[in-house]
Amino acid sequence: MRLPNRLREPEAGPQLSPLDVASLLCRARMLQRAALEGTTPKPLRGKNLGLLYETPCDAAHALFCDAAERLGARVATMRSSLSLDTPPQEVRHTARMLGRLYEAVECQDMDPALVRQIGEHAGIPVFDGAAMEDHPAVRLAELLGDGTSLADNRRFMVQALLLEHIG
Repeated sequence: MRLPNRLREPEAGPQLSPLDVASLLCRARMLQRAALEGTTPKPLRGKNLGLLYETPCDAAHALFCDAAERLGARVATMRSSLSLDTPPQEVRHTARMLGRLYEAVECQDMDPALVRQIGEHAGIPVFDGAAMEDHPAVRLAELLGDGTSLADNRRFMVQALLLEHIG
């Protein structure tokens, strides 16, 4: 299973439908309320997620790991050696291996065409920069209000996206 095309349109960047926006905001608000009440659920307990990245650790890397781990998931981080020059059979083999090891994979700072190739063969949700500042789900964080910090609201949005596709 890979993310629907509406979450990654190469020319216009990732997009969310109005239904996606409503669903993500609803989930994020539930997570926000739970956090304020001190009852954050762990629905991803026992799940293994992968984080493929090309650039060294940054805020998006930390955001994804924090969001997933607070929901109970374990995150393995791996520097990607794949590129558009990688032979297609190697990309397919790597994607299938990722699909056997993880319930979902986040790809950060990777070429969208390469992420699409991984998503086509992994058999699991493959996110294209879900925790990156310019991802539409993260940009929705401002709509959660000021009851919690913007950093927390960004985490709630990434968590909502994870739960939408994994939970």
